[in-house]
This record gives sequence, structure tokens and C-alpha cells, in this order.
Amino acid sequence: MIEIKRADWVMIAILGFTWGGTFLIIEIALRGITPFWLAASRIGFASLLMAAIWGARGFKLFLTDAEKPWLSIAMIGVLNTALPFMLLSWGQQYVTSGFAGVSMAAVALIVLPLAHFFVPGEQMTLRKTFGFIVGFIGVVIMIGGQAFESTGAQLELFGRVACISAAACYGINSILVRKLPPIDTIGLASLMLIMGSFVVIPIAFAVEGPPVLPDASTSAALLFLGLVPTAAANLLRVLVIRSAGPTFMSLVNYQVPVWSVVLGALILSEPLPSSLVFALVLILSGVALSQWGALKRLFTATPRA
Repeated sequence: MIEIKRADWVMIAILGFTWGGTFLIIEIALRGITPFWLAASRIGFASLLMAAIWGARGFKLFLTDAEKPWLSIAMIGVLNTALPFMLLSWGQQYVTSGFAGVSMAAVALIVLPLAHFFVPGEQMTLRKTFGFIVGFIGVVIMIGGQAFESTGAQLELFGRVACISAAACYGINSILVRKLPPIDTIGLASLMLIMGSFVVIPIAFAVEGPPVLPDASTSAALLFLGLVPTAAANLLRVLVIRSAGPTFMSLVNYQVPVWSVVLGALILSEPLPSSLVFALVLILSGVALSQWGALKRLFTATPRA
């Protein structure tokens, strides 16, 4: 049985807020840079930062003499950053933002059956399954009918497949990270970004040509994206998965659409959907149902860091 600690809840709340607010910064950055180079810039800057931190720690990685799963680490690097970043950047050109938000919430439903078969202690139960479904319905209601409206774009079907594929990448990646042997968290987070940059930068060159020098506001947005929602959040993501498991980590995908809607209303003066309160109740109810045991222990046991 995996024990969920208070620190895990704090980290997942920070991740939800951080990734939910990322859409605002991406919107600014896309005014001065193409989608694939946006992904490459985020990953490239974050990999340099994390590599410097990792190097200062002596490039420590494996903590035991167990077999070194280099193939799994390479796959994790691609599935965690390069592939989903490119898929989302490309797919969102042809789908509604609502559909993209719902597709990210689907990560929880993708992780649930995978964890049941591949991660000890994360077996699927009726209560847990029902909780995830309730939370997912809440996300759909919050986004509204626009999530499934057609944009009329010629490549809309492929855009939707790209968004769902990105969600699948995150789901599979969570399982792979959890199954790794004892490993240094900063080293793993650094390697994931470095390997991702080796994939996305050549593809950006091949698809979009040499990058155009961005203006000051775009550069500032790219630096922020690389530092906060990519480097720092990637480290937190690894910590949560290693500590509390991929199923618990997938709860962050319910928070992302909530924060994107709320921050959009507060900062960009976007209208709040009338169904937001009902949707939030469903989302929180789904989280409570799926993690009832962890919540009960959290509020009845002695707090632990």
C-alpha cells in the first residue's frame, strides 16, 4: 500500500496551479515563435539549467548497483517532454482549447488501468474508478460544450488524435518512472530534459527551419516557461511519482483546466462559465472518492513531511 504524505498533496497542488497558468504564458510566447521551436526552447533552456544543478551535485544518478535501465530512461525522456510538447503545440492549431483541456484530464483515466496491471499497490477498485470518472465528468462540464465543437479545420481529426496521444504519453511515462530502481531525483529530471532536447531540437530544425530571434517579451516568456513549468515542475513531477505513485500524480490533470479557467478570468478578463461551481464540486468529489483512504489518513494521523 502506497502511503500518501502531506508533502505529496502540497506538491500536486503546486503542480496544478503552475501548469494551469502555463497556458497564459504560452499564448504570449506563440506571438513571436513557432510551435515546435517553442517546445524546443522550453526543453533546451530547462535542460541546461537542470544539467548545471545536476553537475554541481556530481552527476549522481543510480543509488544502487542494480541493473541500469537505460532504455527505460531514454523512453521516459521522450515521453515526458519532447513528444507531448510537440503533439500539443501542433494539435492545438486545429482543435478548440476546450478539447485540449479535456484531453489532459484524460491522463487520469489512462493511468488507472495501466497502474492496475504494472504498479504493485495501485490496483483498481470500484471506488477509485468511480471517483476518476466523476472527476473527468466535472472537467467536461467545466470546459462546456465548446470542448467538442468542430473548428472546421481540415486537420481537426488529426489535431484531436495528437492531443489524446500527448495525454497517453504522460500516462505511460508515469508508469515507467514509478518502476525505475532507486535513482537520484535531480539526476533523473535532468536526464529526461536532456534526452528530450536531443529529440525536439533536430525536429524543430527539420520542420520549421532555423529559429527566428525572438523579441524581448517572447524571450522573457520562453525563459519563464523553461524555468518554472518545465524545469522546476518536471522535478516536482518526478518527486510526486516516486513518492506517491502515478495514479496519485494523475490527479493534477483535474486541476489544470480549473486553474486555466480561473486565471484566464482573473488576468485576461475571460468569462467564467456558469457551470464552474458545479464542475468544481464534481472534480473535488472525484478526487475525494479516488483518494479517500489517503485523505482519511492525512486528517486523522500525525502529520508527516
